[in-house]
Amino acid sequence: MQGLRWLAWLLAMQSLGELMSRGLALPFPGPVVGMLLLLVALQVPAVRGPVAVCANFLLSHLSLLFVPVGVGVMTHLGLLGQYGARMLVVIVLSTWIGLAVTALTVRFFSKAADA
Repeated sequence: MQGLRWLAWLLAMQSLGELMSRGLALPFPGPVVGMLLLLVALQVPAVRGPVAVCANFLLSHLSLLFVPVGVGVMTHLGLLGQYGARMLVVIVLSTWIGLAVTALTVRFFSKAADA
């Protein structure tokens, strides 16, 4: 139950990010701004502990978060049959692009740290 109590930190950061994104007309979505705010807030030990409790709670119930996705796929099987191959190509390509960008970013920052 304590995990749900600390979920307020995550929701507050997302809401604050949404307000900042819309109020300042930022080119980033609110949840992304909220995650950056959370990244900064995690430097404070008083925030890090409660968020860790919440993260462990969410990870222990992760399988429940996949139920809506499974139901959505089952209700749209016709679309999956029609566009399934295209979706598979897009998913594979975007995954590889994400992995490549991550690897290049890690390489860049590891070289910068060595210098």
